[in-house]
Amino acid sequence: MSVLRWPRGSSDALAAQRLQPACAATLARIHAASFAHGWDEEAMAAMLLDDMIQGDGLFAPGQPDAPVAFVLSRCVLDEAEILTIAVSGRWRGRRASLRLLQHHLQCLAARGVRTVHLEVEEGNAPALRLYDRFGFIRTGERKGYYARADGSRATAVLMSREL
Repeated sequence: MSVLRWPRGSSDALAAQRLQPACAATLARIHAASFAHGWDEEAMAAMLLDDMIQGDGLFAPGQPDAPVAFVLSRCVLDEAEILTIAVSGRWRGRRASLRLLQHHLQCLAARGVRTVHLEVEEGNAPALRLYDRFGFIRTGERKGYYARADGSRATAVLMSREL
């Protein structure tokens, strides 16, 4: 587990660590608040029990079952796909996703992952900036892939990077 100081110079610390099934309800709440079609608690718990899933979260001190941000990736041989990354409302815009993704990519590398793939909605500027910052390159797109809450469809941008 690595301890990250948040924000810079603050005495508050967020701990980055592997997610456990006890976190599933919190993950479902964060995910539902972040995406038009959130995953429920049962889906989150099932993913966390899957050996192919690498799930990492950021936790405030004394809250081991309540992450403030999380990321889930499916690992197959030396490749991984980031399935989702989400940050609770009060932590958005405070660099939590930057710290979380840095930790997660280190965990994936430790598992032997060499290439990471993801898809992101083309209109999600904060996520695109995050992935660009980490050296992900655009490899394609899927037009009309995402269903938005208003019923419209959005293009998914495909991205990859080597570790």
